Amino acid sequence: MREARVSLSTKALSHNLQRVRGFAPHSHVLAMVKADAYGHGLAFALNAVQDADALGVAFFKEARDIRALGNTQPIVLIEGVFTLDEWLEAATLKAQCVIHQDGQLQWALEHVVPNATIWLKVNTGMNRLGFSPDEALAAAQLLRAAGYDLILTMHFANADEPNHPLNQAQIDLFLTLKKQLDPIKASLCNSAALIQWPQLHFDWVRPGIMLYGSSPFSDRSAIQLDMKPVMTLTTQLIAIHELPIGAVVGYGSNFITTRITQLGVVAMGYGDGYPRVVSGAQVSIDGIKVPIVGRVSMDMLTVDLTDLPMLPSLTTEVILWGNSLDADDAAKAAGTISYELFTRLAMRPIRYIVD
Repeated sequence: MREARVSLSTKALSHNLQRVRGFAPHSHVLAMVKADAYGHGLAFALNAVQDADALGVAFFKEARDIRALGNTQPIVLIEGVFTLDEWLEAATLKAQCVIHQDGQLQWALEHVVPNATIWLKVNTGMNRLGFSPDEALAAAQLLRAAGYDLILTMHFANADEPNHPLNQAQIDLFLTLKKQLDPIKASLCNSAALIQWPQLHFDWVRPGIMLYGSSPFSDRSAIQLDMKPVMTLTTQLIAIHELPIGAVVGYGSNFITTRITQLGVVAMGYGDGYPRVVSGAQVSIDGIKVPIVGRVSMDMLTVDLTDLPMLPSLTTEVILWGNSLDADDAAKAAGTISYELFTRLAMRPIRYIVD
């Protein structure tokens, strides 16, 4: 039976959470489970991150889904709420809100939630969400007067490039505002920042991609950072052909053999969520990497088996990413990042929890 599989490791996700604790031992951990836990499955992820201090989601339905699954951990809505009804419901869900614009600020001031915590977002240069530093200072004074506990937060635009000049500019703006508001809790660090700048951990860190076993850096692998892949995508060989020199392969006939070639046909395509456009991509068969050749089609892709020491049999397992093949490498071959591979994976591959 043709079956692409997504194997999900609870042990790996738990291990990666502990690695976060190792990097930031004195900070609370806001574990990002937005976008269906980066494509890994929300219900699966919740079982493995019970030791996190809170869970981060992007929008309100994700918070409702967490509560519907019976989870009682604190939730942080990292984009805040978008209607007054959501603001009022957030209190019943025990969900904390990021506030980054005037409408959200007014809901909080006009409908005060006693003893609530608000994450006040300042725009320090990413220019996506957040108040200007002056606006944030004024908002903080109003929210404090209303009785809210505040966590000052921001987001790096280039934490994965530690030497980028905007990083220090963002840090300086944030620390200046923090000093003006002290004492105040603070949160700056996503996965890359919490690894790169331990002096900026403060009260809360916000790991995302590192929880799922990928590196936030282009020059340091997940293995080097002792993070384990949570997701492994596998399928099988469904045909093997010997082709002569000069044979063409796949749509567009853009791959032409230059030697007698053992061609393997793999049951995986963009209909399963594997990227259609790749360059230099590989799969792993019996622990050996072999190249993808020709175009990826909807249900199949083709690989060159010629250099394997022994020709595999049909139904031999093929690893697309995870386990012995880093998802970050697969992403680079597609000109993207592992975040996109994980979150765009189709539902056709069957999900299995392996431990």
